Amino acid sequence: MPNQKKLFVFAKIENEFAPAGILTLTEENTNVIASEFAYGTKYLERPNAIEIDPVSLSISPKKAIYKKKVAPVSDLRMFGGIRDAAPDAWGRRVIEAKLKAKANDLPESTYLLEAGSNRVGALDIRPDISSPAKDGVQSVADLHYLLDAAERIEEGAPIPAKLEIIFQAGASLGGARPKATVRDEQGVMWLAKFQSRHERLDVPNIEAATMHLASECGMTVPEVKVIQIGDRNVMLIRRFDRYWANVGEAPPMEDALFRTTPGNGRVEKSLHFISGLTLLSCDEMQSREKSYSDLAHAIRKYCGQTVIRDNNRELFTRMVYNIFVSNDDDHPRNHGFLWDPTLAAWRLSPLYDVMPRSTIATERYQFLGVGQLGRVATLDNAITAKEAFNLSAQEATTIIADVWERVREWKSYFEKFGAPTESIEQATNAFRHIDKISTPKLRALLP
Repeated sequence: MPNQKKLFVFAKIENEFAPAGILTLTEENTNVIASEFAYGTKYLERPNAIEIDPVSLSISPKKAIYKKKVAPVSDLRMFGGIRDAAPDAWGRRVIEAKLKAKANDLPESTYLLEAGSNRVGALDIRPDISSPAKDGVQSVADLHYLLDAAERIEEGAPIPAKLEIIFQAGASLGGARPKATVRDEQGVMWLAKFQSRHERLDVPNIEAATMHLASECGMTVPEVKVIQIGDRNVMLIRRFDRYWANVGEAPPMEDALFRTTPGNGRVEKSLHFISGLTLLSCDEMQSREKSYSDLAHAIRKYCGQTVIRDNNRELFTRMVYNIFVSNDDDHPRNHGFLWDPTLAAWRLSPLYDVMPRSTIATERYQFLGVGQLGRVATLDNAITAKEAFNLSAQEATTIIADVWERVREWKSYFEKFGAPTESIEQATNAFRHIDKISTPKLRALLP
């Protein structure tokens, strides 16, 4: 029999959580079969209120949704903005280990409630309006404990009391790779991605160097570094959904670059995050039918007017870069958007989850559609979609040429970023020469 569960959604405004509305989930066993959400009147009256989901729960005009219960659009069973605040694969494994449950054996409401208050973005889900926030961040000094705990979860082993800190540091996170949220000595929050004992590839060094290289190509990339804990490498990515500022102050993202620090009265603030999956108004099963052009259209529809052109230009650059480095894990959840308080609008988030995949295949494909030939990972296919990004032929070919100018020297850049020789060798088959992914006709057009 279906069961209705009422949950309270909070949004972090400035540095404090505010009740935003009530989420009602109709669940049957472990499945959500329907959702409803109603914003709180007091929340909508806030001048700095953020919308939970720009597709299904837009707050413009605000009066249109006062006291109304709203269902997700496109016959979705969950609101995309809520789904993005839920734990994904790894976070679910952590919660299941905590509750001693089998894989995917808990109702969605349990996963939502167990994720804690430091999940991605600015939302929190609680069982009651009076329920307190639950901090879920450990010190970077505890990484060796978190590594041990993550390994036990991977192996399905019991978690001893001294390692239970993983239940707070890892419960809110997504993706399949073991990870945890930690704070450094200054108090700045980082996402720590661990190397699995079962992996042959040196994923932390390869992924970190690929992110650094993307920055050299002009893309917006969060601060990334690799540290060693015992004999294990750990990649640290600065949380770009957090920044430090004085109360009432929101530094322009272009200036802050998510590198603001504590001190001098500054407080930690959260930026609301949604995935490309939410802006595309689809679920994972439907996402295979989507394309980069669809994301470009969503940017024009939902992002701030002043950032649309730059965001679409960067999205095209990311598509080209993914083709060069064979990152085929470019599904809609690996494209994100942030609520920019200086614009009171959405914008493309910094780049994340870019991992080259070594393969000997001559024909390669992206997850998202690239151009007129679908998912075929070639530059000729990419150039056919230039109009969707509002790019001229000259602008599109200039982007390709600029990315190639740096990617062609990727080994030198990897060495510069500290990637060991073995890691470079492991990544070699992922990086593609321009002659392999373009025709002579296209290459002749490059500046």
